[in-house]
Amino acid sequence: MPANEAALSEGEIGQAAREEREVRQTAIRLIGRHLRAATEGVVSWQGLDFDFTGAVFDGADLSGADFSGGKASFAGATFAGGFVSFLGATFSGGLVSFLGAKFIGGLVSFSKANFSGAEVAFSRASFSGGEISFAGAHFAGPVSFDFTTFDGGKVSFLAATFSTWEVSFCEASFDGGEVDFTEAEFSGARVPFTGAEFTGGTVSFKRAEFSGSPVFSGSPVFFFGAKFRGGQVSFDGAIFTVAPEFDHWPEDQPPDGLRLPA
Repeated sequence: MPANEAALSEGEIGQAAREEREVRQTAIRLIGRHLRAATEGVVSWQGLDFDFTGAVFDGADLSGADFSGGKASFAGATFAGGFVSFLGATFSGGLVSFLGAKFIGGLVSFSKANFSGAEVAFSRASFSGGEISFAGAHFAGPVSFDFTTFDGGKVSFLAATFSTWEVSFCEASFDGGEVDFTEAEFSGARVPFTGAEFTGGTVSFKRAEFSGSPVFSGSPVFFFGAKFRGGQVSFDGAIFTVAPEFDHWPEDQPPDGLRLPA
């Protein structure tokens, strides 16, 4: 194929990709507008189901969107770059699924989002790049990060509040990057890390507060079967009504990298 024809083909492919991206982002902007209907004076789409299964997000504004009453599926979606904003979004009732979603770049913000009464699933998701912020978010329904992989980037739960019965990280894998729960509040929630593996990166619960649950006997935070093989897990300044529970270690010495509250 002549060089000019090859260049033309590449140019056509690039143009098609740009046009597809613009169509995708236009559709997301339209959805966001109708989910902010109370403030924008358009027909409300609140209460409807939204299926973004397998979609690619490389920039989207869903800030202030209200997904109340319906199902919102981002299962298998890829967040690959740009700024994707769920700032102040409301997920009330129904199911919010990020099952198997991939976060590989850019910034995804759930800051100050309200997950009220919704079942939230990030199970089997992977966080391998970019930055994901749940800073100041409020969770009032069950939250699952079971079998989720954290192996790069930064995931922040700074000052997030969890007033739900369970926030689960069972079988999660922490291989790298940074997961930050600084000043997070777990009120009435139990937080199991059963079978989780910590092999790299940092996980910080600095000044986090765990107040336990009146219907659950024992510690609200437990690491039974968890493996600590590298990285750092810190509870510096954390506050517990009941101390976290771990497996028994030889000579009662915690593994390297695990810093327990004083």
